[in-house]
Amino acid sequence: MFIVEVDEEHAREKAKQGADYYLKPMNCPCHVQIFNQGMKSYRDLPLRMAEFGSCNRYEPSGALHGIMRVRGFTQDDAHIFCREAQIEDETKQFIELLSAVYKDLGFEKFRVKFSDRPDTRAGSDAVWDKAEAALKSATEAAGYAYELNPGEGAFYGPKLEFVLTDAIGRDWQCGTLQVDFVLPDRLDATYIGEDGAKHRPVMLHRAILGSFERFIGILIENFSGRLPFWLAPRQVVVASIVSEADGFVDEIVALLKKHGLKVEADKRNEKINYKIREHSTGKVPVILAVGRKEMEDRTVTVRRLGESETQVRSISDLLAELALEATPPDLRA
Repeated sequence: MFIVEVDEEHAREKAKQGADYYLKPMNCPCHVQIFNQGMKSYRDLPLRMAEFGSCNRYEPSGALHGIMRVRGFTQDDAHIFCREAQIEDETKQFIELLSAVYKDLGFEKFRVKFSDRPDTRAGSDAVWDKAEAALKSATEAAGYAYELNPGEGAFYGPKLEFVLTDAIGRDWQCGTLQVDFVLPDRLDATYIGEDGAKHRPVMLHRAILGSFERFIGILIENFSGRLPFWLAPRQVVVASIVSEADGFVDEIVALLKKHGLKVEADKRNEKINYKIREHSTGKVPVILAVGRKEMEDRTVTVRRLGESETQVRSISDLLAELALEATPPDLRA
């Protein structure tokens, strides 16, 4: 963890109190504190919380690797508070969600690893036996085979690791699901059961992408920079062929932006072939060229990345086509 340095006088005073300050390495305790606000009933479970949480971890300098492994990252973190009887169903739902997200992002296959208790851990062996059995049973019930990954669980519970293989054959652990009986006990999380007594919830820690930074790196390599149109940071560039077309370029850009497309104008005093070459190198999926003829006919010349042929299209027809392509696959009719 990153230790926060303060002035010497403040540090001496805090040292007397046994207090230290650290940058947040995980989001889990914060979610337990939210759960602990007010009284919870068994009827409230499963209770799911999610956030895009920023975390900081003091990774060894030798382990840092571009955006694949960093010291400050954002995680699509979520925690599910449930009863033991709900673990199986929540696990199945999570794996189905993860599979759908990975498929939309172009990953049809992934491997599942089961990581059991590490040497240094919190909780008794009896608690770990129960957690490991519950997670194995839930994974098998969901219809997924898994590889054993001995001793690689978190300090508070066993976990499933969802592993993607990038374009050059490297494996990256992205999604995770962890069963935790320990943290709710240590942070005194409770709910009122059907019998009117207090019970400890089970806490499921889950992430689909894991580190956003790492996943972006995997996507870039997997698609060789040519991200799908709906995912590309720059979807369209509208380039002028002659300066007289600048106003028409602005009109088209405004129309495309109005329909939610990520579009830029290129009105530089450069030849059109130069502009096309530059934006193609930048992996822009669609380049629209606009000159005098296009202005007169209210059309655009369309060049798609990787295609040598161009098309002359009306703006209305092209707009409908691009709007559909810009919609994530799971939201298309």
